[in-house]
Parts: sequence; C-alpha cells; structure tokens
Amino acid sequence: MPALDLAGHPARDRAPLHRLWLRELRATLALSGPLVLINLAQHGLILADTVMLGRLGAGPLAAATLAHGLYFILFIAGLGLTGTVAPLIAEARGRDGGETDAVRRTLRAGIWAATLVSVPMMALLWFSGPLLAAIGEPPALAEAAGAYMRVLQWAMWPALLFMALRGALAALERPGWALVASLAALPLNIALGLWLAFPAGRGLGMAGIGLATVVSAAFSLALLATVVLGDRRLHRYRLLHGVWRFDPALLRRVFRLGLPIAATGLAEAGLFEAAALGMGLFGASQLAAHAVAIQIAAFCFMVPNGVAQAATVRVGLAFGRRSAAGVRRAGLVALGLAFAFMTLCALTQFAIPAALTGLFLDLGEAANAAVLPVAVAFIGFAALFAVADGVQSVALGMLRGLQDTRVPMWIAIGGYWGLGVPLGAGLAWGAGYEGYGIWTGFCAGLFVVATLLVLRWRRLTAGAMPG
Repeated sequence: MPALDLAGHPARDRAPLHRLWLRELRATLALSGPLVLINLAQHGLILADTVMLGRLGAGPLAAATLAHGLYFILFIAGLGLTGTVAPLIAEARGRDGGETDAVRRTLRAGIWAATLVSVPMMALLWFSGPLLAAIGEPPALAEAAGAYMRVLQWAMWPALLFMALRGALAALERPGWALVASLAALPLNIALGLWLAFPAGRGLGMAGIGLATVVSAAFSLALLATVVLGDRRLHRYRLLHGVWRFDPALLRRVFRLGLPIAATGLAEAGLFEAAALGMGLFGASQLAAHAVAIQIAAFCFMVPNGVAQAATVRVGLAFGRRSAAGVRRAGLVALGLAFAFMTLCALTQFAIPAALTGLFLDLGEAANAAVLPVAVAFIGFAALFAVADGVQSVALGMLRGLQDTRVPMWIAIGGYWGLGVPLGAGLAWGAGYEGYGIWTGFCAGLFVVATLLVLRWRRLTAGAMPG
C-alpha cells in the first residue's frame, strides 16, 4: 500500500503529471474498447432475434416482445449481482497486487450468486403465460408468450455465468476473450435461428428462435470457460478452481453490494418500459417514432456503457491502492471520454434526424409519412438527453469502483420515479403533450440523476479516500 499523507492522499507519483494522465487514458481506452464491442455484439443478438421473429409474423413478434420484457427485467436484476465481480476483484488487485486467492474467491462468489438467483427467476418465468393473462393481455398472446418463454428462460443461467466471468476478465484487464466469445455467438445464433425456426429447416417457429438463443448463451459460456482454463497467462489465478465451494461471508458481500446495483438497473429499465407502454396509448405513429428514437439512443449508449465498465475497474484498482489521486484521474478520464462521445452523438442527431429515421423506416412509404415528423422530434429529445445518459452511466461505473452503490440507488429511484415518471405522465396526460411529455420526463429525470451522481462522486473524492 502506498504511503498516505495526513489528508489521506497517496504520496505523489514520481512520473510527470501529463504522463500519468496519458497513461490513464491509454489504459481506459484499451480496456473500454473491447467492452464496447462486447456490448454491441450482445445488442446485435437482440436485434437479430427481433428481425427473425418479425419474419414469422406480427403475432409471434408481439408475443415475443411481451416475453422479452419479462425476461430482461429479471436479467437486469441478476446483472446487479454479477456486476459486483469486477469492482471487488479490481479492488483486491489494487490492494494486494493481484493476490490470486481473493480474485478466485470473488469470482466463485459471483458464480454462486448467479446460480442462486437464476433458480427462482427461471421458476417465475415458467409461469409467464398465466402471469401475462392475469394482467390483462389477450389470452392467445399470453399463451404464445408463455410457450416461447419456457424455452428462452433456460438462457438465464448461462448468460449470468458468462457475465460473471466477463467481469472477472475485465477486472484482470483481459476482456479480449469475452469479446471473441460474444462475436462467435452472434453468427451461431443467427444460423441456428434460421434453421430451427423456419419451414426450410426444422420449422419450430418461435420456439426455434428461443432455442437458438439458449444454445448461443451456453456456447458463449463454454468457450469463455475453456479459454479461462487454457490461457497460460491466467493459470496463476486458477479462476475456476474449487468453484463448487461455498463462501458465505464473501457471498453476503456480493449481495450487499449487488442488490442496490440491481435496484438501480431496475429503476432505469422500468422507466423505459413504462414509457413504451404509455406511448402505445397515443397511437401507432408515436409508438413507431418512439421505437426509432430509442433504438438510436440505445446504440449510442453502448459506448458510454463500455467506458463505465472500464471506469469501474480502473477506479477500483486505484481504490485498492488507496490512491486518491489515481481514483480521481481514472474517473475524470472516463467521464471525459463519455462526455465527448455523447456530445458527438447529440450533434449528429440534431443535424440529420430525418436521415437517421430513414435507417429504420422506408420514408417513401405513404404509411410512414405521419411517423417522420414525430420521429424527428423524438430524436431531438434523445439528443438532449444523450450527454446526461452517458454521464450518468459512467458516473455509476465510477462510484461502483468505490463500492458505493446504496446512495446511487436512491438517486436513480428518486430521479427516475420521483421526478421523471410523474413529470412525464403529468405532461403527457394532464397537459395533453402526449409522447412529447413522456420524453420531457425522460430528459428531466436523466439530467437530475446525472447531476446528483457527479456531485456524489465529487463529495467522495474531494478529500480522504472513501470507505
């Protein structure tokens, strides 16, 4: 551990200050680049499934959309627990110089956490059909969604185990193999989906696409586990050694840190899910325009999301070393990268909204004429919140590197559900602004959350090290 001065700051690094900043920038870019590509590859899996389901018809697509909504809400909750692997391992590496037992035990606890939550979540998803029918969905649609889910649900466990392994490799600053596994799964998922779902192959319909997703998730996990076992540079960690051993103390730490992360993710995901449901009440044109704007926003978000994951590791390493200057440097570099990229995205969306809409809709079709002006307006809103969205994501990653998750959870819940949803609903229905009101609520909630998270970061890093 480096020597600390009386204020709790580490002794000054020997290297010139500009070299320290350049070193941090290079390290963040090297780590975040593969993580961004992994995010894009996994987003590609969702997009590929959506396209194939659409080819089966509007009914299967609608039923699968209902099923995916339930699946991903629970998956995000599981991600909160597996998301603790990276900051805990990074902190252990910084503290102990890469002490192998702590790294292995942390991954083991993440694997146990993923397994323990997968069982009840998969049991709940088994009854998706009756659950959807109970909340008023059309019986035929609920039944089709339930049948699809009884196949898709089996992807939950391997997918969460993959995320735990990915987090460990990111914390070890070796994310390349997770990228290879994600890229390899994409063509496999498409090829299997086409063969299993359509009449030219097995003709299983929706179940075939669900089965392809399950096989792809298991393949990704198996490939990554094989690499972990075979990579000589990872041998000293023995990452999967004794994986069956139960470590209640560390598992409690994973749940204590991870449950607020899960709640934060659910608060944000619930905001967007509620907005989509509300938008449908204002007609097909506004719903279609909303879908276009959200897809553009989601694509841009993959970059700051990857930078946020890198920030968790880089801040966690400095936190483990008790280096206040290193913590601040890692956070500011990540925040600057996200701010710059999302500013570029915002300017692009402001400049060419019609061209961006044309990537998703045939603007020559008369049926889409009513969608274009609404989509242009919604893309303008998306441009307004782009920077705030990137900043809040990276700020969350920075704070997770400090293992600060409880206060950010309350900030997210308060900003999204205490402000964003009520304001959006009031403007949409009370003031008659419809979808425009919902997007105003989006922007307000994201701006408040981003601002409060950055202020939280500044407070924690202004003096002595937190924790």
